Amino acid sequence: MPPSTLKDEPHQPMPIRSCACGGRSCETSCPKEESFLESIDAIILADEPTEVHTDGRTIVANSQGVLLDEHWDAALGEGDSAHYGEAPELGAFLRQECRQFDVVLVIAGQDGAAIRELSVTPDRERTEKESVHVTGDNDEDINKPRRGAYSHNQIRRRVDEIIKDNARSVADFVDGLITDHASDALVLAGEVQGRTAVKAELSARAEEMLHEISEGGDGDEGAEEAIDVAIRTLVTRLAEEREAENSERLGESKAHGRAVEGRAEVEKAVERGAAAVLLLDDAEASAGEAEIVSAAILSSAEVGLSHDPMSDGIAAILRYDVGAALAD
Repeated sequence: MPPSTLKDEPHQPMPIRSCACGGRSCETSCPKEESFLESIDAIILADEPTEVHTDGRTIVANSQGVLLDEHWDAALGEGDSAHYGEAPELGAFLRQECRQFDVVLVIAGQDGAAIRELSVTPDRERTEKESVHVTGDNDEDINKPRRGAYSHNQIRRRVDEIIKDNARSVADFVDGLITDHASDALVLAGEVQGRTAVKAELSARAEEMLHEISEGGDGDEGAEEAIDVAIRTLVTRLAEEREAENSERLGESKAHGRAVEGRAEVEKAVERGAAAVLLLDDAEASAGEAEIVSAAILSSAEVGLSHDPMSDGIAAILRYDVGAALAD
């Protein structure tokens, strides 16, 4: 049974008793597709909208039920659309996913760090999990006045030990996050001494994805805004670099006879399972894109974006040479 794709804009639960069938519109659902419309109804319609209802979503369903229900960070006016056909219309959703980066934000201080997991795109609102404060096992307050026989040097050494212990715990926690969740970037913010201590304890893997920013001060509204701007700028650059890498890889693959452009050749390569990476135009959907994307996903091909012009706005990097991929 053909799937139906729905993109629901935040704060605007859309009526789903409509679909596009055979190039014509109808105000009521097609009788044979009543079952999957009811499945979508059960998700979208609610007497009291919760967080999941007020956020945008992409939903795909067929007669077997809902196949996909994922976050859709739609800007106002972009989200509401419904499609009916043999293949789900996932182009807009995939373009957002390709530009999304999972970021671990560490706001470091001498007493440990506030750690947040963020999902960020260059031009959308960011989402984040609740902040976690991580500190060392030592519960001694580094700011507590010390009197008696302690010399200044002894006090200083003890404070440094506590700061290092806190930093080591933060680094261990961060290492677990980026390993378990396959994060794309690690952003280190906060006061200088805290950042320096945490940076010294990071693993080699964490250092590879580290981006240090001078903004900091957890709980400071001005600092929070500065951190948000800095992360948005970083993610914009990372998204541009990712697309540039895709374009460069496509050029190299074409030079070695392992890439094709244009709908006809890409469609043939994808249907034969020859596509390793399907590249979409970063802005506009191409004709027949839904069917090509579905076939690519079923053949385990990766999906990426390219800003450079491509014939028909679509290209594929192949698993083997063009001659073998397109041979009749």
